[in-house]
Amino acid sequence: MRNTRRTLIAAVATIGALTSVAACGGGSDSSASGSGSGNSGGTYTFWDPYPQFDASSPWVELVAKCGTDAGVTVKRTAMDTTDLGNKALLAAQQGNAPDVMLVDNPVVSTLVEAGILNKTGDLGLNTSAIQKNILGAGEIDGAPYGVPIGANTLALYYNKQVLSKAGVDPASVKDWASLTAALEKVKAAGKKGITFSAINTEEGSFQFLPWFWGAGGDLTKLNSAKGVAALALWKQWVDEGYAPKDVLQNTQTTSWQEFATGDYAFGENGTWQLGNADKAGFPYGVISIPAQSGGAAPVPTGGEFVTVPVQKDSSRYDVTKKIVTCLTSSANLLSTDTTLAYVAPTAAVQGEQVKANPELKPWVDAVAAARGRTSGGLGTKYPTISQPMWTAVQSALSGGKSPQTALDAAQTAADKGGN
Repeated sequence: MRNTRRTLIAAVATIGALTSVAACGGGSDSSASGSGSGNSGGTYTFWDPYPQFDASSPWVELVAKCGTDAGVTVKRTAMDTTDLGNKALLAAQQGNAPDVMLVDNPVVSTLVEAGILNKTGDLGLNTSAIQKNILGAGEIDGAPYGVPIGANTLALYYNKQVLSKAGVDPASVKDWASLTAALEKVKAAGKKGITFSAINTEEGSFQFLPWFWGAGGDLTKLNSAKGVAALALWKQWVDEGYAPKDVLQNTQTTSWQEFATGDYAFGENGTWQLGNADKAGFPYGVISIPAQSGGAAPVPTGGEFVTVPVQKDSSRYDVTKKIVTCLTSSANLLSTDTTLAYVAPTAAVQGEQVKANPELKPWVDAVAAARGRTSGGLGTKYPTISQPMWTAVQSALSGGKSPQTALDAAQTAADKGGN
């Protein structure tokens, strides 16, 4: 590998700024190194960010079956997203990277910059059926470096009972003005308006992006009038009591827990909460997050990519390709994306998902319009923009700075490569 130790250390720092935004918990790691060769038999190593799934789960059973079908044993290691990215970089430095690795999509560009991932095209993996915007989150200079296993994103859940009591038709919510008017009516009716996550982590940026992009904001110009308008909207909601002050500490999980109390009209959250929504005990619906002037706002793409780290023994790639192809086949995507609460990355499988569960239709539409956080050439620049952005959100909502001043400081920090 041509990478220097400095490149790997910088990449570790970059990954440390990114965390998984889906509903994945923490976990532990056991060391993993490849054994065997490219011939049949042997052991192939696989890392994923799903420590919540044990050996009896459908996901882990599929991983094992894909190894068996390829004539090998798969040794699976699960850990949280940040840990996985950091350990991947260190393993590559030591020459014992796993054969296959499932990573959060913003991390792909960092691993590519460190030189430890193969292009899917070089391995003969076909990504032609993948939706372009979903694949784009794992592309560098137009070349994909992994195969997405699924995607998730954000929308607005709403409580039908709360809106009915306040005299609000959810179909009337078409832009920021109509949403704010709905929140005002809900508060006047004695209920609570909207809950979201504005925490000082990647989760906060992930939740802010639909409003930022919905105003026409550009991540390379955080302090433009459009970006300021989005932050001013959130600040207005907090100041007027339409959103609780604890959004500053809310993760997406705790924000969901607030919505699940039944007191809130709206909750910004993701596909992964559908199962919990069905258990909430009140009728709910889902609408797109509105853009400032109407229509659906662009939302960020979440989800993971199946990637193939560079190996000293290139003969291993033939079996690795079989494992990746198995994991991302249409039949297996249909089953695993249901288990993982993901929208499939191909139109054909999405159609099957909606046929089986019509409630997924708004999410399929949202994913179709979603953007990768590192897309548009941002790549590894994204973390150096995201961190100042979530810091600005915190400063403005806490009252420490005005939205303009907070985003001015964020842009200055971003220009310097971080805060």
